[in-house]
Amino acid sequence: MSDSVEFDRVKIGNVLHPVADIDAAVRFYTDTFGLATKFVDGDRYAALDAGGTTLALTGPAEDVTGGVPAASFKVPDVTSALTALVQGGGSVVREPEQGPHEVRAVARDPWGNTVVIYGPR
Repeated sequence: MSDSVEFDRVKIGNVLHPVADIDAAVRFYTDTFGLATKFVDGDRYAALDAGGTTLALTGPAEDVTGGVPAASFKVPDVTSALTALVQGGGSVVREPEQGPHEVRAVARDPWGNTVVIYGPR
């Protein structure tokens, strides 16, 4: 493991779930499972409280994973976390980029699972 990543501060910040229609998805998850809406950012993004985990609904404009659901790891330093991920056998799909609220990157673990790595600007 890389000493440059503060692993004690890493957490799953949300589970990203791409959807075609934010409003319809919010209605579905609130009506079907009783999830509370934390906030909605137009047709781009909605955060729902799933009992301590955020279900992050992303519309087409914010779909960074190509339609694949993914755990999103909140880290203090995205570049350091990606370095550790690659050293551990993972691969980078999308290099770090400035999102509307954070820096984010898309990667795959050694088994091909998509993960989003995000952190402060």
